[in-house]
Amino acid sequence: MAKMKIAEGAWVVVCDGAKALVLENAGDEKFPNLRAREVLEEPHAPTHEQGTDAPGRTHSSVGPGRSAVGQTDWHEQAERQFLAKLMSQLDAAVTAGQVKSLIMIAPPRALGVIRQTYSPQVRNVVQHEVDKDLVKMPVYEIEKYLTA
Repeated sequence: MAKMKIAEGAWVVVCDGAKALVLENAGDEKFPNLRAREVLEEPHAPTHEQGTDAPGRTHSSVGPGRSAVGQTDWHEQAERQFLAKLMSQLDAAVTAGQVKSLIMIAPPRALGVIRQTYSPQVRNVVQHEVDKDLVKMPVYEIEKYLTA
């Protein structure tokens, strides 16, 4: 990855489906200094602990056939809700003028969900997207990764 320029005051959002770090660059472009603004965490129980029913069955409209209905992935659904909530908070911050530049870092699957929920205001301030899972790294390691 090429060295990334992080504007002064830019927000760096590092997230996955259950945790988000909202960091702000307190330094400048040449010497970034990421500081935590907010940490959001929402642990989700695995699907097998959330849904206990057997998958549903359906009857064919013609003949005696029956089919199983796929089971809902409650864990994935909770992750999508968490990411949507995060994006609505970011949209509110952008609309209020708290952030002018944004860098999104998330695993590829989470980044796909996030892209679908971008508002036009958020889309305008997103400078970079990084498809990497860095949420478990300490802040100084994230900073080093982005500027190396």
